[in-house]
Amino acid sequence: MPHDTLLLIGRDTSRATPFETHARRLRERGVATDVTVLTYDHEPRRELRDELVAIDADRVFALPMTVAHDHSTVTDVPAALDEIDAETHYCEPVGRSPLLTEAIRDRAAAAVPEAADSSVALVAFGSSGKPYQRQVTEYHAERLRERSAFGEVEPCYLLQNPAVECVRYNLAHDHAVAVPLFLAPTDATESQIPAKLDLDRGGLAYTDTLGDHPLVTEAVATAVETARTMADTRTPQTFEATLAATNRPMATDGEGD
Repeated sequence: MPHDTLLLIGRDTSRATPFETHARRLRERGVATDVTVLTYDHEPRRELRDELVAIDADRVFALPMTVAHDHSTVTDVPAALDEIDAETHYCEPVGRSPLLTEAIRDRAAAAVPEAADSSVALVAFGSSGKPYQRQVTEYHAERLRERSAFGEVEPCYLLQNPAVECVRYNLAHDHAVAVPLFLAPTDATESQIPAKLDLDRGGLAYTDTLGDHPLVTEAVATAVETARTMADTRTPQTFEATLAATNRPMATDGEGD
């Protein structure tokens, strides 16, 4: 039986995050021999080098604790994983898991009735250049619409259109709630989004992030088991899942040889 280490890698938001809660649950379930949380601010390869070099394991499964890929998770984090002296597998973010749809539904239903006269806004960070955030947000919006749990479900974003500051004017129903599509509290979820939603006006509820919801833990466990199965059967992986093996630091980044 190989000694497997699971790394949950996330941003240091200078706020209490749910990552350790997920790690504890995953340890209790025996998902891996070791489960470790690593956080970074701006430069994962520099900031995480000592922890990554010190890992003693046969295999490492690394999972970015974010809803969707961003610049850091498709470039900097995979490059940082090159410091590990072990067989390393980079897992997909959990954002496309159908389990997260149910977690979103739980958050919304705690604030407004599951009924035809309720509106849900899914609020994501967005990106001016990458499609990942939009793809994940629209995926969950469509799944919620298919379930007909709420009268309408509208995506909106901080960094692209439709803009979060306009969403309250696009919601047509008596009961309305905005659900931030984030795995942990950040300045965006605690300050920027509430300000842009103008929550002080009333008429629009606002939920916590997906945070420590048990279904997020379940989604992480499922992602790891998928990566383990692919590793055991030597199944070819998707582009994002091979980044750890193919993305190496360049000499021009100050870290190359």
